Amino acid sequence: MTPQEARAQYNYLMTLCIRKEESFGPLAMAFIKDHDLDQLGLQPEEQFNLYMATAKAFAAEPKRYSHKLDCLQRALHLLRQTAYPDQGLAQHLTQEIQKAQAELDLYNEAMRSNRPQAPASLDKQRIVVETDLPDYFLDTAQKRAATYYQNKYKLTKESKTAQHFSGPARKFEPENPAVHKEWAGACAPFMAVRTNALHLMLPFDLKISRRPDEPLEAALRIWYATMGYSFPLRYEMGKLCSYYDDQVLDIALDDPNLLFVSASPVKEAELGSVERPLPSDVPMEIGLPRAFLDATNALGPYIQVVCNFKVWFDAASVSLLVQGAPDLHEYGLQGGAGLLTRTYATEKVQAYAQAVTQPWTEGLSFNFVNMHLQLLPGTDSAMIPYNTPVFSVLPVLNRQQYRFEDRRTLDTN
Repeated sequence: MTPQEARAQYNYLMTLCIRKEESFGPLAMAFIKDHDLDQLGLQPEEQFNLYMATAKAFAAEPKRYSHKLDCLQRALHLLRQTAYPDQGLAQHLTQEIQKAQAELDLYNEAMRSNRPQAPASLDKQRIVVETDLPDYFLDTAQKRAATYYQNKYKLTKESKTAQHFSGPARKFEPENPAVHKEWAGACAPFMAVRTNALHLMLPFDLKISRRPDEPLEAALRIWYATMGYSFPLRYEMGKLCSYYDDQVLDIALDDPNLLFVSASPVKEAELGSVERPLPSDVPMEIGLPRAFLDATNALGPYIQVVCNFKVWFDAASVSLLVQGAPDLHEYGLQGGAGLLTRTYATEKVQAYAQAVTQPWTEGLSFNFVNMHLQLLPGTDSAMIPYNTPVFSVLPVLNRQQYRFEDRRTLDTN
């Protein structure tokens, strides 16, 4: 940027400021951060005006005050270099800096109080995982999930800058990118549920459809599935048959209660150790998705993808929230949700025998995490690409460890 272009940009920014345009703050901050104003030839008076106007444009939120403080401090430094340094203005600026610093300190202190240090004697809760795909589920899948959400929700430099400002009088400007700041990635709770969980995904594509056309090539399962009842089927010689005894059933292929579940070959290169028994007549890339589908069940209209993902945890202190990934609806599916609070009395005797014979299981309860998927209403076919987060596991406190209180009762105690 030449000095002439810099002065033209300065004049443009100050015009936006005078007109109280919402875009002034983001554009001014970007101009300040990206350029050396001294090298561009702006006079101290011009720089002072720009810093002061920018400081006033920041949103009245203490988390923005580190940038506001920087602008005020630079303005105070520049005031001494201007042709008419005013002592009264310098005193006012000093007071504004002290006020902003005090409010920032209050904010920082409040934020620190939300993160108390745990006593030295209190260990982190142990959540032990047993799975036949340990490298994929515990390492590769978590890296892929982080990359997935980073690519999908990462804010641009311009939108990050826009977060710091609020317009004095907003106008309808949907085509002005300088004021675009309402992105999903800017919402802390929205992102926390995506980044602070353990994510379950699959190393192959998975398709669920009400129609038999174009199944994925590695494996296919068919269910008659409706609310309260499901039954596995086969397709033989142009007819639908019972999965168990090959009885031919009079079910049309366009029956709305049919679900066709298919999988592609494995597409993830960093699969790691595979401890699940696989068919011997096909390569691993085909055998693994086939093994997954062979173990898959239906729970009414939900397809239950069995992950062989067993978790051990102290159910007296923590529970595990298992739910469909937040973005699952974008693929035409909804996931079930469940709270794992203790060992359910539905497992085989061998599972309970392990719970009392292994020393490390003392005090821990166990449960299994599976994926429960249902087509969204009005959706006939959905496919989840490989390495897409499908389910999330979030540790939560046991209900007995907390309570909700009415604020109105606290002042009387």
